[in-house]
Amino acid sequence: MRAQSETPRSRPTLNEVAAAAGVSRATAARALGEYGYVHSATRANVREAAERLGNRPHRIARSMVTGRTQTIGFVGADMENPFFGRTMAGILDVARSGGYEVIITNTQEDPELERRAVRVLHERQVDGVIFTPAQFGDASQLRRLADEGVPIVLVDRSIRGLAADAVLIDNVRAARSGVVRLIELGHARIGLITNDLGGDPVARLRETALDPTHASTGAARGVGYLAALQGAGLPIDPALIAPTARFTREAAAEAAGRLLGLRVRPTAILTVDNVLTLGAFEAIQRSGLEFPEQISLLGFDDLDWTTIVRPTLSVIAQPGYDIGATAARRLLARLDHEDSPGQVLFLDTELIERESTTNAPNTVVPTPTTRRRTR
Repeated sequence: MRAQSETPRSRPTLNEVAAAAGVSRATAARALGEYGYVHSATRANVREAAERLGNRPHRIARSMVTGRTQTIGFVGADMENPFFGRTMAGILDVARSGGYEVIITNTQEDPELERRAVRVLHERQVDGVIFTPAQFGDASQLRRLADEGVPIVLVDRSIRGLAADAVLIDNVRAARSGVVRLIELGHARIGLITNDLGGDPVARLRETALDPTHASTGAARGVGYLAALQGAGLPIDPALIAPTARFTREAAAEAAGRLLGLRVRPTAILTVDNVLTLGAFEAIQRSGLEFPEQISLLGFDDLDWTTIVRPTLSVIAQPGYDIGATAARRLLARLDHEDSPGQVLFLDTELIERESTTNAPNTVVPTPTTRRRTR
């Protein structure tokens, strides 16, 4: 075990490796960079010297020549959330096919953990970063990476003031399409379960409407909820908006209970996240209400469990895997020296109607196609 007073060894220079292997600098460069002719025994000797000096794997030793570690970082916001698991799978598949490994960190939506994650990735000298921000108005730490030439691609959310690629869905349009469909089914009192917006939820959502791209996904989806109600001429009742301080099943169940306990309860509920959807689903099942005849539920994310519960769940499906894969392709393009201006890519969502949404009580409405794609 290294003594506490001992400082970590820095990466050896190419000259140091050449000297340790007893070869010229040019020969060491060819051996580590895997180009040109080098006798196999000499190549093995140089690699062994590099690893011995730096106590690093060959991938890192080779970076002395190429300037690359062949690693990228993924900073996820909540890796317990299945959406980010699917996003990570897309990133891994594309990155590995391009010869890169991925260092994964989880911030749990904590700004301090986010700062630590960025610091660790910087110390590991990753070639690029795919990032799900917990903060939307502070680009300082990522701008430092960008200033050092580290390309950054944002997923799920964007950061104001950072000129970087971002791969998102149009949260406003996706939520609005879902609520419009509930209105078509005759629902006039529609509840919303979302994250804690701080202060008056209606006022905060109206503020978010000015710049929904640089907001939390829950707030942006709330903007879509308001837009659908306003477009249909329906009143906006603050009592029907139930924020949760935590993205947990228990918090969502408590929020759903508040909505179902209203004197005039909603006949339908939209949840902005799959974890919140699960908690709301459980609360409705425990409520004693006929589900979906008395209360409809529409959630986000088409997860496996949504098709095996009863009633099966209507969802707004977002392409988590494709978001990750697209982000990784954008990052690899940047690493391949693409220098076009940063772009925001919006991927399609799909409204999938199943058993948990139906006509409002005492309403007869024709039911059209069960799938709708939004762009």
